Amino acid sequence: MSKGVRPAIVELTSARTKEFIRETEAIFWVFGFPLILALALGFAFREKAPDRIPVGVVSGPEAPQRLAALQKSPVLAPRIVSEAEGRDALRHGRVSLLIDGGDAVIYRFDPTRPDSRTARQEADDALQTAAGRRNVIVAREEFVHEQGARYIDFLIPGLLGMNLMGTGMWGMGFTIANARMKKLLKRLVATPMRKSQYLIAQFLSRLIFLTLEVIVLVAFGWIVFGVRVNGSLTLLAVLCLVGGYAFSGLGLLTASRARTLEGVSGLMNLIMMPMWLCSGVFFSYERFPDKVKPLIRALPLTMLNDALRAVINDAAPLTRVAPQIALLAVWGLATFAIGLKIFRWQ
Repeated sequence: MSKGVRPAIVELTSARTKEFIRETEAIFWVFGFPLILALALGFAFREKAPDRIPVGVVSGPEAPQRLAALQKSPVLAPRIVSEAEGRDALRHGRVSLLIDGGDAVIYRFDPTRPDSRTARQEADDALQTAAGRRNVIVAREEFVHEQGARYIDFLIPGLLGMNLMGTGMWGMGFTIANARMKKLLKRLVATPMRKSQYLIAQFLSRLIFLTLEVIVLVAFGWIVFGVRVNGSLTLLAVLCLVGGYAFSGLGLLTASRARTLEGVSGLMNLIMMPMWLCSGVFFSYERFPDKVKPLIRALPLTMLNDALRAVINDAAPLTRVAPQIALLAVWGLATFAIGLKIFRWQ
């Protein structure tokens, strides 16, 4: 090697990093979009009283008395409607519960909607109390505000995992497919560069921005919403590194033979969409049936999100998240090995 000539891997990493910096749209999706999403959802689900559930009371002789009883509930927002108006409002979701009937009260609602079930229970309690029912058990409420119990504490690790998945796959897959489509990979065949050097350089370039992504999002959650990292920062860094490696491997695998941007985009959306919906980014996957939970837990984003929440919120030690780290490493090694094996320059 001539004096002053840097190794191929260094030159390739530097070139890819400079190329990424010139892509202003990519900079926004990597850094701007997760912060905007965290800000919007964080304020939408901030610590405030929940919105009252709209309830319709069908007009009739009993309607004013029922309305007065329901208005005492801190949960419900009742109003008197005609039967036709009430049925139409219920059908289109403008009310969650429609109360009808004469002496016998009729509750009309969709049992698959949680707010409808809540409204039904709250309305029945209010009407029964107004009719003279006495509560024989004295109860009190305690509200939970510590970190880990808030929605924003659940959301920030999920957004971090989603960002690692998106930027890992798009940063690797889109770049390779774009270079292949523009015949740039074909030109690189004539150089002494090996496939492994080119692909490793792609990952090392992503590693630079991965570090910045994690720092920015974690700092944002801490400063704006008070989401602290209760666990080890070193363990969090290792977890993000391994997670980014696993998704970069998936990005390489999807782009190893794709000839068009449309083709690689379709493949990546096919892979990422189930994880966006099922892996606990915005809501817990515990809502899914028990039969599919083992499949959901086997997804790499589910492993990453579970481990991130354990470290950030619960101060979990290495022994607790070691299985997720090991499985993510296996995902990365397997996808990189297969992608490298079937990779083609043109």
